Amino acid sequence: MGRQWGPTTRAAEQAGCVVSASRAGQPEAGPWSCSGVILSRSPGLVLCHGGIFTPFLRAGSGVLTAAGAAFLPGGSCGDDLRLRVQWGPTAVSPAGRAERGRRGLCSPQCAGLEPGPPSPARGRPLRPPRPAELLLLLSCPAFRAHFALLFGGEAAEQWRFASAVSDEEVSEDDEEDQLRALGWFALLRVQRGPEEAAEECGPAVAVAPLGAVPKGAPLLACGSPFGTFCPDIFLNTLSRGVLSNATGPLLLTDARCLPGTEGGGVFAARPAGALVALVAAPLCWKAREWVGLTLLCAAAPLLRAARAALGRLRPDTAALAALLPQELGAPWGVPLRDPGPLWAATAVLVECGTIWGSGVAVAPHLVVTCRHVAPREAARVLVRSASAKSATIWGHVVFATQETSPYDIAVVSLEEDLGGVPTPVPAEHFHEGETVSVVGFGVFGQACGPSVTSGILSAVVQVDNTPVMLQTTCAVHGGSSGGPLFSTSSGDLLGIVASNTRDNNTGATYPHLNFSIPITVLQPALQRYSQTGDLGSLRELDQATEPVRVVWRLQRPLAEAPRSKL
Repeated sequence: MGRQWGPTTRAAEQAGCVVSASRAGQPEAGPWSCSGVILSRSPGLVLCHGGIFTPFLRAGSGVLTAAGAAFLPGGSCGDDLRLRVQWGPTAVSPAGRAERGRRGLCSPQCAGLEPGPPSPARGRPLRPPRPAELLLLLSCPAFRAHFALLFGGEAAEQWRFASAVSDEEVSEDDEEDQLRALGWFALLRVQRGPEEAAEECGPAVAVAPLGAVPKGAPLLACGSPFGTFCPDIFLNTLSRGVLSNATGPLLLTDARCLPGTEGGGVFAARPAGALVALVAAPLCWKAREWVGLTLLCAAAPLLRAARAALGRLRPDTAALAALLPQELGAPWGVPLRDPGPLWAATAVLVECGTIWGSGVAVAPHLVVTCRHVAPREAARVLVRSASAKSATIWGHVVFATQETSPYDIAVVSLEEDLGGVPTPVPAEHFHEGETVSVVGFGVFGQACGPSVTSGILSAVVQVDNTPVMLQTTCAVHGGSSGGPLFSTSSGDLLGIVASNTRDNNTGATYPHLNFSIPITVLQPALQRYSQTGDLGSLRELDQATEPVRVVWRLQRPLAEAPRSKL
C-alpha cells in the first residue's frame, strides 16, 4: 500500500468487522451478513449496514420507506433475531501482539474442515464471534433525498443496486427489500466479558466532517467480501480508489467493492485514518451495465443521526450518545478541507444541442472535446465550468475531424475566457504503469458536476515510435468523452478521453478498458491555431496513416496480404 498509507491501513483494519444475523435455533452463521465498523471498543459499539435486518422487521421492509422514518428502535425486529460480530486481533492488545505473524486454518465454512492446530500456510487468527444487541436502525434523510434526485424519476428503471449479478439470482421481493434498505444502517452493542473489555482497549475511530475530503482525494475501503463466508481469508479486504463524486452525504468512489462489503468503512489518507463513509451499495448497474462505482453514505451525518436517536430511546441507551466518536475538528472548528488536486477542476461540460459530454480548456478561450460530442463545424456550443457551475459561456466549433479520421476531436473557440479554470500543462512523455486520473461528466452529467476516477496508464500504443493511443484502467462512462486524462503525480495533461470498450457480440461495455488520444498528437496544432488562427495543422489529423487507422479500429495489422484459397 505504500508507506504513506500505513496509518490509514492500520486504522481501517482495527475498525473493520463482519456482522451476521440469524434466527434463534438456526446455525449461528446465518444467510444474512455484512461488514461493519467498530466505532468504540469500550463500550463495544458497531455500525453496520441495515439491509441484513429486513427479514426480521416485524412490520416488513415497507416501514423503512414510511414518511418521516428516520430511525427504528431495536425492538422493531423480532425476538428470534440473533447477532454475532467478529473481528481480527488488534495490534494494541496483548493477544494481537502475540498472534501477529501466526497463521491458522480457514474457518469450517470455507475449508470444510474441523478447526485444527495453527498452520503457517493458511488463514489468520480471528477473535471468536461475539453476541451483540441491536440498539437501533437509522437512516440519513439527506442521503435518501439525494439518492431520489440522482436515481429516481424517469431514469429509475435503468438502475439496479442488488448484490446479485443477474436477475435470476435474486427475487423481485429481495431486490425491493435491498432498495428500501439503501441508506439504512444499524447501531449495535457487542456483549463482552470483563476480561475481554480489559484486553481490547483500542482507540475510538476518528470521523472526517462532511465535505472535508475533496473530489479526487485518495480513499481506502475496508470490507469483507461475501460477509461471513470464510472470514479467515476475506475479513477486512482493502481496496484503494478516490472520491469520485459527492452530492451532500451521498458519495461515490471508484474503489472496487463486492457483495458483503455493505457497511464497511471507507477511510481517508488525509486526515490519516479518518472514517469518511460507509458502503451503502458496492455494486450498481445502469441499463444492465456495471458502472464500476461504489455508493457511499457519509459517516458524519450518520453519527449525528445516531446521537439524536439514542437521546430519544430508553435512558440506558441515551447515555451511549456521548460515547460515539466525534468529528475531527468539531469542538474547535479547525478547517480540514483540502482543495484537492488542481487538475480536478479543469474539466468543462460541453453541450451541443441535445448532445452533451466533457471537454478540457487548453487555453483561456479554447476547449478541446470529441467530434461525437460537437460534430459540426460552426455549431454553437454551450460550455459550463466545474468551478463555477452557474457560469455559462457560448462558443462555436472551429474544427471537427471527419468521421473517417481515427482521431475523434473537435475544437471549440469561446466568446469569453474561462475565468478561474486552470490551464493544464501538456505532457511530453508517457510512462506505462504510472497512476492516472480521468475527469469527466460521465454517469451523472449535469447533476453533480464532474467525476474523478483513478487507474494506471496500462498501455502506450505507438506507430513509428510515436504515441498514437493511450489505454487506461480508469472507469470511463458515457458523458466522459472529451474529458482530460491526467498524470496524478505531476498533474500534466496526458490526453483526451475518446472511448471505452464495447463487446459487439454481447453488447457489454467495459468502463475500465478505455482509450485516449495523446496530447502530443494535438499540442503542436493547437498551439499554432491559438497563436495564428491557422487550422492547417488541425486538418492534418484527417490525413492519418493507415497504421494509425488500424490501431484505432482495434485491429491487428496483417503481416502480409491474405492469399485466396480459390
